[in-house]
Amino acid sequence: MTGAPLPSDEYARLLTLAQYEIIDTPAEAAFDRITRLAARLLGTPVASINLVDQSRQWTKSTHGPGGITTPRHASICAWTILQAEPLVVEDAHADPRFAQYPGVVGEPHIHMYAGASLVSPAGHRIGTLCVTDHQPRPLTQENLQDLQALAALVVDELELRAHTCALHRGHDAQQRRSAELQRGLDQTWVLEGITRLMDQDLSPEDMTLGAWDLLGDVLNADSIALLVCEGEELRVEAACESARVPPAAQPLSGHLPDCSNSVTTTLNDLTRPLYLDDYPGFPGALGAVVAAGVQQTAWVPLGTRSGATSVLMAMRLNDNPVMRWRGSDQALLEATGRSLRSALDRRLEAELAHQEARTDALTGILNRRAVYQDLIQRHLDGRPYLLALLDLDGLKALNDQEGPAQGDKLLQVFARTLKVELGQSGEVYRLGGDRFVVMEDMDEESVHDAVDTAVLAARQVAPLQGVSVGITHSSEGVGEALLRLAHERMVAVKRRRRAVRQQGAGLHLH
Repeated sequence: MTGAPLPSDEYARLLTLAQYEIIDTPAEAAFDRITRLAARLLGTPVASINLVDQSRQWTKSTHGPGGITTPRHASICAWTILQAEPLVVEDAHADPRFAQYPGVVGEPHIHMYAGASLVSPAGHRIGTLCVTDHQPRPLTQENLQDLQALAALVVDELELRAHTCALHRGHDAQQRRSAELQRGLDQTWVLEGITRLMDQDLSPEDMTLGAWDLLGDVLNADSIALLVCEGEELRVEAACESARVPPAAQPLSGHLPDCSNSVTTTLNDLTRPLYLDDYPGFPGALGAVVAAGVQQTAWVPLGTRSGATSVLMAMRLNDNPVMRWRGSDQALLEATGRSLRSALDRRLEAELAHQEARTDALTGILNRRAVYQDLIQRHLDGRPYLLALLDLDGLKALNDQEGPAQGDKLLQVFARTLKVELGQSGEVYRLGGDRFVVMEDMDEESVHDAVDTAVLAARQVAPLQGVSVGITHSSEGVGEALLRLAHERMVAVKRRRRAVRQQGAGLHLH
């Protein structure tokens, strides 16, 4: 299934669509008359007015079956707005762009499609008037001209609706329109900047700082923060505030007040943006924050990853000149939220891929690649540490006698036990085969104690002769040189242990 590419004027197009304030509004008779007329003139069972938003196709009016919201990547209308002329698809099943679209293979089983773009006075194609049929339906040039004329009529209705709404807002509507046009230009710039920002490989802190630089003035926000809710714990991942925000109003500074009975505890279950124009009147509002003058709050959920829910939060004080969260504010915050969500998803995927690349598939501990990466990092950090190379004695014989599956089970038990015994003080790596590496900040005795415990646990699975351990310290070398030194000492220990076993066997024979 192939999704349509973005138009060259995408940001300005979305802004124009938002200015009509038509998305998610109830059905209106003026638009229903046009779809009914389109179906009758072109002789099709279905006619629809579809608007193409950032991520979906939303239907304002439909005559006949259909009318459901469709993801943009599965929208034929998203292709229509790429061209000035009507798009005609005589057989959607035979068109590789659309053959797998849900509306083609399922209800309403589109066979024929014809759509004309809804073109704003500024020249931006914001959606379509389209007709469809579940069977072949040839159209004449006159039919297509009628479709374009009706599409122009839809735009006239949109313009009339927009002007009527503006007039209802008061006698100063023209001044507000001029201000909104300027804000529109600013927001177009901000949206482009946010998109570019989130395409970079940034930490959550840098994402929030960048968003603040772009959003702060346009939103008239006094603070913006990235919050993380994990169970009952709420923490601030990053935050920015204007200089006029008093200390008591800074739950964004990293020191959150007691939130157990506040609206903040609902963030874990938040699935849609929440805008409060009267935060003090909301049940459970934090008294200290209210006393500090916070009047408006906004929360935009960014999704849950590994059990932690991320939320974008914005705040305004009670002396802020903007008295409510306007539609354009909400659109900008939600567009920013979508970009942040995408960036956080990409970051998590990269972290998981990095973690997987450093993990031994059999034992679940760190692997050979991680050994060499961490040797470099520890050298750069400059802190002293201990490196131990471990070799399991007799594993090859065990594999020969009881099979590789039993040997693998022994390796898993040994690795897990060793990691548990070392705890947070050290890292355990499987170098390959029957060899492990330990890097830690403790002493040699602690390493030997952990190894002894792991050997005892492994012996519950199968006989294990023991483990030969070669220990070095970071002061004795760097990187692979340190690893080679540990190997030499491990080999020496293994020889001594073998000699002792052979001597014991000889005494036993005598």
